Amino acid sequence: MTDRLDLGLIDPPATAAAPAPPNPPRAIAQVPGFVVRTDGAARGNPGPASAGAALIALDRPDAHDPRAEPDATISLYLGIRTNNVAEYVGVSRAVELAAELGARRVELLLDSKLIVEQIQGRWRVKDAKLQPLWAATLKVLRTFPGGWTAAHVPRAQNSLADALANEAIDRVMAGGPELVVRRPR
Repeated sequence: MTDRLDLGLIDPPATAAAPAPPNPPRAIAQVPGFVVRTDGAARGNPGPASAGAALIALDRPDAHDPRAEPDATISLYLGIRTNNVAEYVGVSRAVELAAELGARRVELLLDSKLIVEQIQGRWRVKDAKLQPLWAATLKVLRTFPGGWTAAHVPRAQNSLADALANEAIDRVMAGGPELVVRRPR
Protein backbone atom coordinates (compact mmCIF):
# COMPACT_ATOMS: atom_id res chain seq x y z
CA MET A 1 0.00 0.00 0.00
CA THR A 2 1.29 3.43 -0.91
CA ASP A 3 1.87 5.86 1.92
CA ARG A 4 -0.04 9.18 1.70
CA LEU A 5 3.27 10.95 2.22
CA ASP A 6 4.67 9.32 -0.93
CA LEU A 7 1.74 10.66 -2.96
CA GLY A 8 2.46 14.19 -1.88
CA LEU A 9 -0.87 14.42 -0.06
CA ILE A 10 0.79 15.25 3.22
CA ASP A 11 3.68 17.64 3.49
CA PRO A 12 6.65 16.25 5.40
CA PRO A 13 7.45 18.15 8.59
CA ALA A 14 9.63 21.16 7.98
CA THR A 15 13.04 21.13 9.56
CA ALA A 16 13.22 24.91 9.92
CA ALA A 17 10.63 27.54 9.20
CA ALA A 18 11.69 30.21 6.75
CA PRO A 19 11.26 33.75 8.05
CA ALA A 20 8.26 35.57 6.64
CA PRO A 21 8.96 38.55 4.38
CA PRO A 22 8.45 41.88 6.19
CA ASN A 23 5.52 42.97 3.97
CA PRO A 24 4.31 39.92 2.07
CA PRO A 25 2.18 40.72 -0.98
CA ARG A 26 -1.47 39.77 -0.64
CA ALA A 27 -2.03 36.39 -2.25
CA ILE A 28 -4.68 36.38 -4.96
CA ALA A 29 -6.47 33.50 -3.21
CA GLN A 30 -7.03 35.77 -0.19
CA VAL A 31 -9.20 38.17 -2.21
CA PRO A 32 -12.79 37.55 -1.14
CA GLY A 33 -14.10 39.11 -4.31
CA PHE A 34 -14.21 42.12 -6.56
CA VAL A 35 -16.30 45.10 -7.40
CA VAL A 36 -16.44 44.87 -11.19
CA ARG A 37 -17.06 47.88 -13.41
CA THR A 38 -17.32 47.25 -17.16
CA ASP A 39 -18.15 49.14 -20.29
CA GLY A 40 -18.31 48.60 -24.01
CA ALA A 41 -17.66 51.08 -26.77
CA ALA A 42 -18.62 51.09 -30.45
CA ARG A 43 -17.76 53.92 -32.77
CA GLY A 44 -20.74 53.42 -35.00
CA ASN A 45 -23.34 50.78 -34.25
CA PRO A 46 -21.96 48.46 -35.46
CA GLY A 47 -18.47 49.87 -35.73
CA PRO A 48 -14.99 49.47 -34.28
CA ALA A 49 -15.75 48.17 -30.80
CA SER A 50 -14.04 47.35 -27.55
CA ALA A 51 -14.59 46.39 -23.94
CA GLY A 52 -13.05 47.64 -20.72
CA ALA A 53 -13.21 46.33 -17.18
CA ALA A 54 -11.87 47.41 -13.81
CA LEU A 55 -11.77 45.00 -10.86
CA ILE A 56 -11.31 46.35 -7.33
CA ALA A 57 -10.83 44.00 -4.36
CA LEU A 58 -13.93 43.95 -2.15
CA ASP A 59 -11.88 44.08 1.04
CA ARG A 60 -10.55 47.54 0.21
CA PRO A 61 -12.24 50.49 1.96
CA ASP A 62 -12.54 52.32 -1.38
CA ALA A 63 -13.87 49.32 -3.32
CA HIS A 64 -17.15 51.04 -4.24
CA ASP A 65 -15.57 54.42 -5.03
CA PRO A 66 -15.80 55.04 -8.81
CA ARG A 67 -12.32 56.61 -8.68
CA ALA A 68 -10.65 53.66 -6.89
CA GLU A 69 -7.41 52.44 -8.47
CA PRO A 70 -8.21 48.99 -9.90
CA ASP A 71 -6.40 45.83 -8.85
CA ALA A 72 -6.91 44.32 -12.31
CA THR A 73 -8.03 45.66 -15.68
CA ILE A 74 -9.00 44.52 -19.14
CA SER A 75 -8.77 46.62 -22.30
CA LEU A 76 -9.90 44.59 -25.32
CA TYR A 77 -10.44 45.52 -28.98
CA LEU A 78 -13.25 43.48 -30.59
CA GLY A 79 -13.31 44.50 -34.26
CA ILE A 80 -16.63 45.53 -35.80
CA ARG A 81 -19.42 44.85 -33.29
CA THR A 82 -22.54 46.49 -31.86
CA ASN A 83 -22.41 48.43 -28.62
CA ASN A 84 -24.52 45.82 -26.81
CA VAL A 85 -22.18 43.02 -27.86
CA ALA A 86 -19.21 45.09 -26.66
CA GLU A 87 -20.94 45.69 -23.31
CA TYR A 88 -21.64 41.97 -22.84
CA VAL A 89 -18.12 40.94 -23.79
CA GLY A 90 -16.82 43.34 -21.15
CA VAL A 91 -18.95 41.75 -18.43
CA SER A 92 -18.20 38.21 -19.58
CA ARG A 93 -14.42 38.75 -19.71
CA ALA A 94 -14.43 40.55 -16.36
CA VAL A 95 -16.22 37.77 -14.48
CA GLU A 96 -13.89 35.21 -16.10
CA LEU A 97 -10.89 37.20 -14.86
CA ALA A 98 -12.42 37.51 -11.37
CA ALA A 99 -12.89 33.73 -11.27
CA GLU A 100 -9.32 33.17 -12.50
CA LEU A 101 -8.06 35.42 -9.71
CA GLY A 102 -9.85 33.33 -7.08
CA ALA A 103 -12.77 35.60 -6.28
CA ARG A 104 -15.47 34.13 -4.08
CA ARG A 105 -17.96 36.94 -4.86
CA VAL A 106 -18.45 39.68 -7.45
CA GLU A 107 -20.47 42.86 -7.31
CA LEU A 108 -21.15 44.19 -10.80
CA LEU A 109 -21.65 47.94 -11.16
CA LEU A 110 -22.68 48.53 -14.76
CA ASP A 111 -23.99 51.47 -16.74
CA SER A 112 -25.85 49.05 -19.03
CA LYS A 113 -29.37 48.69 -17.66
CA LEU A 114 -30.00 46.10 -20.40
CA ILE A 115 -27.33 43.74 -19.06
CA VAL A 116 -28.29 44.26 -15.40
CA GLU A 117 -31.93 43.43 -16.12
CA GLN A 118 -31.12 40.47 -18.37
CA ILE A 119 -28.63 38.73 -16.08
CA GLN A 120 -31.01 39.18 -13.16
CA GLY A 121 -33.71 37.48 -15.22
CA ARG A 122 -36.13 40.39 -15.35
CA TRP A 123 -35.75 40.99 -19.10
CA ARG A 124 -35.59 38.38 -21.86
CA VAL A 125 -32.55 38.18 -24.11
CA LYS A 126 -34.13 38.54 -27.55
CA ASP A 127 -31.03 39.38 -29.63
CA ALA A 128 -29.44 36.16 -30.92
CA LYS A 129 -25.98 37.78 -30.81
CA LEU A 130 -26.36 38.40 -27.07
CA GLN A 131 -27.77 35.02 -26.03
CA PRO A 132 -24.43 33.11 -25.95
CA LEU A 133 -22.72 36.00 -24.13
CA TRP A 134 -25.55 36.14 -21.59
CA ALA A 135 -25.39 32.37 -21.06
CA ALA A 136 -21.59 32.37 -20.68
CA THR A 137 -21.76 35.24 -18.19
CA LEU A 138 -24.39 33.52 -16.06
CA LYS A 139 -22.45 30.25 -16.15
CA VAL A 140 -19.42 31.94 -14.59
CA LEU A 141 -21.47 34.04 -12.15
CA ARG A 142 -23.07 30.87 -10.76
CA THR A 143 -19.62 29.51 -9.82
CA PHE A 144 -18.89 32.19 -7.20
CA PRO A 145 -19.51 30.55 -3.81
CA GLY A 146 -20.20 33.92 -2.18
CA GLY A 147 -22.70 34.86 -4.87
CA TRP A 148 -22.98 37.91 -7.06
CA THR A 149 -24.95 41.11 -7.41
CA ALA A 150 -25.55 43.46 -10.31
CA ALA A 151 -26.59 47.08 -10.07
CA HIS A 152 -27.10 49.81 -12.63
CA VAL A 153 -24.98 52.92 -12.04
CA PRO A 154 -24.93 56.25 -13.88
CA ARG A 155 -22.45 56.47 -16.72
CA ALA A 156 -20.47 59.11 -14.80
CA GLN A 157 -19.63 56.46 -12.18
CA ASN A 158 -18.17 54.18 -14.84
CA SER A 159 -15.55 56.45 -16.38
CA LEU A 160 -12.59 54.14 -15.72
CA ALA A 161 -14.13 51.18 -17.58
CA ASP A 162 -15.19 53.55 -20.37
CA ALA A 163 -11.62 54.86 -20.64
CA LEU A 164 -10.24 51.29 -20.81
CA ALA A 165 -12.67 50.44 -23.61
CA ASN A 166 -11.84 53.53 -25.64
CA GLU A 167 -8.13 53.05 -24.99
CA ALA A 168 -8.38 49.65 -26.74
CA ILE A 169 -9.76 51.16 -29.95
CA ASP A 170 -7.18 53.96 -29.95
CA ARG A 171 -4.35 51.52 -29.18
CA VAL A 172 -5.25 49.16 -32.03
CA MET A 173 -5.73 52.03 -34.50
CA ALA A 174 -2.17 53.11 -33.59
CA GLY A 175 -0.83 49.60 -34.28
CA GLY A 176 -0.86 48.26 -30.71
CA PRO A 177 -2.11 44.95 -29.29
CA GLU A 178 -5.80 44.04 -29.23
CA LEU A 179 -5.74 42.89 -25.59
CA VAL A 180 -4.08 44.31 -22.50
CA VAL A 181 -4.83 42.63 -19.17
CA ARG A 182 -3.30 43.83 -15.94
CA ARG A 183 -3.44 41.40 -13.01
CA PRO A 184 -2.59 41.94 -9.34
CA ARG A 185 1.07 41.53 -8.50
